[in-house]
Amino acid sequence: MNFDYLFPVDDAVFAHAMVLSEQSLGHQIRIHSNQFGTPDLTGAKFAIVGVEEGRMAIDNEETGQGLGNIRKEIYQLFPGNWITTMVDLGNVKQGNTIDDTYFAVKEVVSSLIKKDIIPIIIGGGQDLTYASYRAYDVLEQTVNIVSVDNKFDFGSIQDGISSQSYLSSIVMEKPNNLFNFSNIGYQTFFNPQEEIDLVNDLFFDAYRLGEVAKNLELVEPVLRDADIVSIDIGAVRNSEAPANNNATPNGFYGEDLCVIARYAGISDKVSSFGVYEYNPRYDNKRQTAQLIAQAIWYFVEGVNCRANDYPFGTKDTYQKFMVPIEDEVLNFYKSDKSGRWWMEINFKNNNKYQRHSLIPCTYQDYLNANEQEIPDRWYKTLKKVI
Repeated sequence: MNFDYLFPVDDAVFAHAMVLSEQSLGHQIRIHSNQFGTPDLTGAKFAIVGVEEGRMAIDNEETGQGLGNIRKEIYQLFPGNWITTMVDLGNVKQGNTIDDTYFAVKEVVSSLIKKDIIPIIIGGGQDLTYASYRAYDVLEQTVNIVSVDNKFDFGSIQDGISSQSYLSSIVMEKPNNLFNFSNIGYQTFFNPQEEIDLVNDLFFDAYRLGEVAKNLELVEPVLRDADIVSIDIGAVRNSEAPANNNATPNGFYGEDLCVIARYAGISDKVSSFGVYEYNPRYDNKRQTAQLIAQAIWYFVEGVNCRANDYPFGTKDTYQKFMVPIEDEVLNFYKSDKSGRWWMEINFKNNNKYQRHSLIPCTYQDYLNANEQEIPDRWYKTLKKVI
């Protein structure tokens, strides 16, 4: 692991960890500090990475600062019944240019995913999702991104990369490794109709806040299919998470965010998790820092509860259900380990997309198929490859 781009956790934050209970996470996490140097990565499953970059966070430029607030809240939590090793690699400093920061984040994330260590990124603008996405170039495989946000953040390719336009660069730039993008929690009045239409035209998935807030189980299959999870803390209502200059009255509740984070954790595919747009200037009594820490806790717990079924297991032992519908036969599979459901797409030996051949779904999707309703995600996935 190259630590050239990583700077130690602040001495005051490290000292805070040392006076906490011996049973707290502050004593369980291997911390990159001035006193002890870089941590040993042997056996590590998670790596906390702070990014002190907020230049392209539109109307929220002080994000990337005060990351010690989040760390203190993480350190004082107690672990669950986990058998897990965590490290805190410290911070990526703001580069001379924004591209310097993106390059550093890309290199750090790339090094971690190659070691099968899940980066947990805190701080900075959500445009850093672009840098995390580019880190997957080394894997030479298509990836899925799930964004928890009240906006799609398409913007315009001419605008360059920012917290409100990074998705255009991800979609348009080569190499294009994006297979699917999903948004959870968008609010219609924050998004131009052209962008809503574009999401549909690209066969991406989008779920309105009102749709998922009343039934959070809808997002479990979406997160089960993600490689990268990117959370804009502005998706949480202002009363619950005030530390964002773009916070609004409507949004998810704090407990909703923790449920979403846990769903992301139990996904066997998620290999990068980031919470962005934290601005300490507006954080009353560190309320938002506490929420982010608790969401990260639930993500880690979720990873420790992974069933390790698809794509790590084999579907040969799954229950298979064949549903004739129109001129197709839809194959549904139920995991023998977790009881979760998938539906199959036949890519006809197209190896580029084989890792997406089983699409997470719900039991309700299976029941709807029996009523001759083609599941929306099955249809959109097929359209992407024909």
